[in-house]
Amino acid sequence: MKSIFKTAFLSALLLAPLMQACAGNPKTENNQTEKSMETKVLLETSLGNIVVKLYNETPQHRDNFVKLVNDGFYNGVLFHRVIADFMIQGGDPDSKTAKAGQQLGAGNIGYTVPAEFVFPKLYHKKGALAAARTGDAVNPQKASSGSQFYIVTGAVVDDAQLNQIEQSKQNGLGQSLFQKKVNENAALIQKMQSEGDQQGLQALQERFIQEIQQALAISPAFKFTPEQRETYKTIGGTPFLDNDYTVFGEVVEGMSVVDKISAVKTAPGDRPLEDVKVIKATVVK
Repeated sequence: MKSIFKTAFLSALLLAPLMQACAGNPKTENNQTEKSMETKVLLETSLGNIVVKLYNETPQHRDNFVKLVNDGFYNGVLFHRVIADFMIQGGDPDSKTAKAGQQLGAGNIGYTVPAEFVFPKLYHKKGALAAARTGDAVNPQKASSGSQFYIVTGAVVDDAQLNQIEQSKQNGLGQSLFQKKVNENAALIQKMQSEGDQQGLQALQERFIQEIQQALAISPAFKFTPEQRETYKTIGGTPFLDNDYTVFGEVVEGMSVVDKISAVKTAPGDRPLEDVKVIKATVVK
């Protein structure tokens, strides 16, 4: 782990001045407390109907999705990215008028939704509804796309794979905490650099590493619960996405339709050779 932080430290010395967080504000119908009633949305697709339940634990994503459904935004969008044993993705506004073979996935509606991670309660089991987003390099706050979503198909994994994911997540959080410390001490680091104080830089690096290792030892970064492990080992999903992408709902009817979409033939870039369309989306009770 120490070598990982050391590499991050050297890179951060060069990149820290260029890093900038980027996240917008969602346009939601309301920002009140959790609704007591469950919200469901019917997606009528060209291959059949899917009903998703939206979680009250992720109110900003729930309200944003409901608003877009009521506005008719999803009527006519494609499932533009389909990867078997992984997920089906839709919600790109450019897909409504896309020509055959056109690459999709970069379309947006001008805002993002702040991340709402509710782990371990909400996770990427098969059938989970989650929000797509841009990568960490340009989106360190992991804010969600305002419109693009995906439904998990995933695959069954074993304990060894889950253990490996836990370790990877632990290392990832360590690097993130290290980068935060570098950013917070950017002025001091630049001063030491300008003065050629290599000894001071080395001591600062060692202090950061020690503080982070102590913090992670007290509170582990990431751990799958027994329930999650059982689900991932029997039903499947995409556990490596947990705590990195917001899960805000799940399929309650029509999982066979999701599987049918997941099985369609695709072109390079993962767009189905024959368009799979959301004909109409409706809020249902």
